[in-house]
Amino acid sequence: MSYLDNIRTFVRVYELGSMSAAGRDLRISPAVTSSRISQLEEHLSVRLFQRTTRSLTPTEQGKAFYGGASEILEAVESAEAQVVNITDNPKGSLYVAAPLGVGRRLIAPLVRGFLDKYPEVKIRLRLTDRKVDLTTEGLDLSFFLGQPEDSNLRMRKIADVERILCASPAYIKAHGNPSSGQELMVQNHECLNLRFPGATEFQWRLNTAEGPKRFQIAGRYECDDGDVLTDWALAGNGIVMKPIFEVADHIKAGRLVPVATQNPPEPIQMACLFTHRRRQDPKTRLFMEYVISRITEVVRDSTIPA
Repeated sequence: MSYLDNIRTFVRVYELGSMSAAGRDLRISPAVTSSRISQLEEHLSVRLFQRTTRSLTPTEQGKAFYGGASEILEAVESAEAQVVNITDNPKGSLYVAAPLGVGRRLIAPLVRGFLDKYPEVKIRLRLTDRKVDLTTEGLDLSFFLGQPEDSNLRMRKIADVERILCASPAYIKAHGNPSSGQELMVQNHECLNLRFPGATEFQWRLNTAEGPKRFQIAGRYECDDGDVLTDWALAGNGIVMKPIFEVADHIKAGRLVPVATQNPPEPIQMACLFTHRRRQDPKTRLFMEYVISRITEVVRDSTIPA
């Protein structure tokens, strides 16, 4: 299995762009990671990475080898599936990504139950509000809110998620409660915005009598972590747009109050992405079905508390 371990290590180094990151991911030391890559290079008689003290870049030979190496690992998993009843007893690492709010509130609480049911599976959950790339980041499955940009991936829609604009009673007392999207702009309300490198939308899309319309909002507070925006809203720093399931408890307790109710936000799609090959992996399919069956009702039943 040593040669296969070397290939597996090479694939993770290539995907994560770092020896140390790959080592942490595979639960091996930096020395073992480096040794495996060196053994593989010696076996192939080529250099797979250009190394400096600050960077690691795949060579042309490394880029060429990655495609075949990935296919080797997928072929091994496929062969194991034919020998072992892997549908009933899946095994191996599953790399899953999700937005912070979705991951923390909906997916992370379900991981224990799934691992209890399938004890030979390891879940590697990556939570981030930025857009992720399944191929380059070596992910099996990615849950997301919004519209996918890569048409080469397969998508499974989960639900249309209702959203809400809300602020703390302290903010409303100090600045007033805008009734519409137009008042958000005219009254110069402090709008808390989710932004990250590569973000393409800096407006709020709200429903109006004439249909959905984009409103150019403004604010001094920006962050790439949606939970930070919620904390800022709770502290009275501005108005936030959030999926209802993320803030329902705060609204029920009176810590946040709906605003601009004449123009509620457009619902946002929740879905998951996967490649065709990843979908064929039983553990990917089982985890996706396990999560979706448990969160669909929660998401669809999310309403503004009375």
